[in-house]
Amino acid sequence: MKHHPSKHIRPLSPNIQIYRPQLTSVLSIANRITGVFLSACAIVLVVWLIAAASGHETYSRFHNLIASWPGQILLLAAIFAFFLHLCGGIRHLVWDTVRGFELRQIYASGWIVVAASVVLTLVCWFASLLIGGQV
Repeated sequence: MKHHPSKHIRPLSPNIQIYRPQLTSVLSIANRITGVFLSACAIVLVVWLIAAASGHETYSRFHNLIASWPGQILLLAAIFAFFLHLCGGIRHLVWDTVRGFELRQIYASGWIVVAASVVLTLVCWFASLLIGGQV
């Protein structure tokens, strides 16, 4: 008896083509993406430290790159990713205490993570402008 290959293909679960994205799944995926992005940012931080230790000319080139529009957008994205990852981690720490698992609490804490990340990013960005004398 010959087996047809399609009869043995199991569906992937959860199938993102069937299920509508929900806050919980979006935040879970965002947490993984921000973790990878922050790892890349750690490499950039090391490059910055090396540039600072290598002298004025090298540091000046790195500073000009970060001060450019693309550099500023990348920096803003890194700050938001940091706070999203941090707030999501705090949410998971609360869950580790076996609290906050009711559906309303899950959605409320998810929206708190998003709102807190935006607010903390804006506060941090404004503070950096204030410290840098640009405000």
